[in-house]
Amino acid sequence: MRRRSIASLLGPYSWSVDLGVQIEPQFGFSYGEMLAVAREAERTGLRAVWLSDHLFLNRDSQNTPCLEAWTALAALARDTSTIRLGTMVACQSYRNPALLAKIAAGVDHLSGGRLEFGIGAGWKELEYKAYGFDFPAAATRVDQLVETLEICTRMWNEERATFVGKHYRVEDALCAPKPLQHPLPIWIGGRRPRILRIAARWAQAFNWLPEGGFPTPEQVRGGMRDIDEACQAVGRDPTTLRRSAFLYAVIGEDAAAANDVVAQRGQGEDDASRVAEGAAGRDGRLARAGRGALARACLGGRRGREYHVPLRPRSRDDAPARRTGRGGRLRWWSVARW
Repeated sequence: MRRRSIASLLGPYSWSVDLGVQIEPQFGFSYGEMLAVAREAERTGLRAVWLSDHLFLNRDSQNTPCLEAWTALAALARDTSTIRLGTMVACQSYRNPALLAKIAAGVDHLSGGRLEFGIGAGWKELEYKAYGFDFPAAATRVDQLVETLEICTRMWNEERATFVGKHYRVEDALCAPKPLQHPLPIWIGGRRPRILRIAARWAQAFNWLPEGGFPTPEQVRGGMRDIDEACQAVGRDPTTLRRSAFLYAVIGEDAAAANDVVAQRGQGEDDASRVAEGAAGRDGRLARAGRGALARACLGGRRGREYHVPLRPRSRDDAPARRTGRGGRLRWWSVARW
């Protein structure tokens, strides 16, 4: 197999890198465990902590805790001091848009202006049905996403917000205090042409999701071209829209350690070398995240790339030892698979 570096995925985009951690609450994290990860990430110098927005994991999760994302973010806002905090991504269907705008503005204040507002159309039908939310067709959920963005941005910027849409409406809605950040950074995720156009109009960053799992370099390059074309279609400079893609990465102390992890899982050494060279080799702080990680690399844009390392317990049986560790070290949390 020909050895390919992460640079082969990027084309003309920037090599600058941010690092962040994504936590999936639906896998059973307590708040204390989330806080341990966030504080260690902050101590290590990572840029951001992200939470997914789910209500439970699956039909058999009656004994698996799942803290609501915005509640947990509000707590983290008070218990951390410098690291940025965000949703990747919030589901527009789960909260009235005006209330969501109010919640986000409040968390931005509680955090001292550290919020990243990630928002999506929603997809997990099981959660919708369990909680009594309507689950319309995908096109309708995307319509609702646009109306949510209309309402949120109006409430963050106007003294009184009025908007009448097909699905949502507000009349003289107040949002005080306004977010500390202006603008409040908006992230949108997806891959369909319409979602790309929505992101080009509304977002500061776009999380590109390939079809069929994790992308090849060719798919990433094609996705980046699609984002460029969407920006150009609305008259936007493509370099002003940060973009990201979900990628697998193995984190090791060095290339040899990463190769060992991949070899144990039956993968080729070349893949581990690529990841170790592009991630751990470029920033020794990644070694503190441990041996296995599922990373999202933010590709290109004016601010460059960003890695997000989602963490979750390996199992309920070994979770206490793995998740506590000494001083909440991130290395005890790196349990995603290759």
